[in-house]
Amino acid sequence: VRESTEGLFASCGKGEIIADREARDTLVITRERSRQVFEFAFELARSRASAGGKSKVTLVDKANVFSSMAFFRKVFDEVAATHTDIETERLYVDACALDLVRRPWEFDVLVTENMFGDILSDLAAGLVGGMGFAPSADIGDSRAVFQPAHGSAPDIAGKGIANPTAAILSGAMMLDWLGRKHQLSSCLDAARLIEEAVEQALQGGAEAFSSTTGMTQQVMDAIG
Repeated sequence: VRESTEGLFASCGKGEIIADREARDTLVITRERSRQVFEFAFELARSRASAGGKSKVTLVDKANVFSSMAFFRKVFDEVAATHTDIETERLYVDACALDLVRRPWEFDVLVTENMFGDILSDLAAGLVGGMGFAPSADIGDSRAVFQPAHGSAPDIAGKGIANPTAAILSGAMMLDWLGRKHQLSSCLDAARLIEEAVEQALQGGAEAFSSTTGMTQQVMDAIG
């Protein structure tokens, strides 16, 4: 989980190169947006716990180096104090990158600065097989956009070899969000059905990965 309007990426288009000798960008952290993303992370962990998750939030930062990150951690601690039912952990980003490879099963929800999240999300995708398996969501106060974490891959367009898993799981995430936001059990049930169908399809071995349509058909067959 990352706050996509702040962090170092907030400097995009605003950095400066001074006399061709020095370059500067600004890392932006605000209390309001930090609290918002932390509250979201804790609620996500709580909802995952109800579905059998670990009920844990890990803050990823570099608070030992940057004042902005120390402030980020301070706000996290304030929010964490109001969610004592959720386990918390604090890791520096370099240690987190190591532990994601070494012990990924010990994590549940990670919340971090924008650029760190951009990097770690690709690492996490690699742990589960690649970007073709990674769904993503951009969630606002009242609206949300869901899409695969990967790009459009124009080099393989029309070849029937694109992995549809991320797109299918993004649809499941959309249904889950709609169900929770509007208290629609039908959407929540549909999201679980799709997730379970994907899991079942992935157990089908080489046949499931033979083509875009092959994987899609496996999921459809699992749904029934």
